[in-house]
Amino acid sequence: MLSSLFLSKNQKLVKKWTKEHEDIVRLTHEVLAEYSKNNHRAAKRVLKSLSHLVIDHVTNENLEFYKLLRDENRVSVKNKQYTEEFVSTFKDMRLDLMQFLTKYTQKSAVLDEEFFSTLNQIADVLVERIDFEEENLYRQLYSNDKEEQEWERHKRKF
Repeated sequence: MLSSLFLSKNQKLVKKWTKEHEDIVRLTHEVLAEYSKNNHRAAKRVLKSLSHLVIDHVTNENLEFYKLLRDENRVSVKNKQYTEEFVSTFKDMRLDLMQFLTKYTQKSAVLDEEFFSTLNQIADVLVERIDFEEENLYRQLYSNDKEEQEWERHKRKF
């Protein structure tokens, strides 16, 4: 806990977003499990929780990426490229995910085989996307930022 006091903004965001990714994957699997047990009421309840989390996560991530790309003190050229690439390539998937969640979290929506099949497909793509994001973009934001801070401390000594 004490170490979190000394984390940079980028590092805190990466920790927060990584935890949210874990929760998104967990909730997605929980929805699929409840549906598989034919417990559609529980599946819908968990799906609503998943929807809220995804909307909050994506909104916060987009806002922070926007701010990050405009703050040259917080992002290296390499990180800027990773961030821009991620934002542009994730746009279509994000739209599909939001449309899916909007459709199936409606009170009148029926969780059917199309729902289950589509959610399985989304889950597969989402896990790949999260892995890519964490291994590339988050790793760069976290480690590069730390290296830059160490460099700044080092430069102050001279």
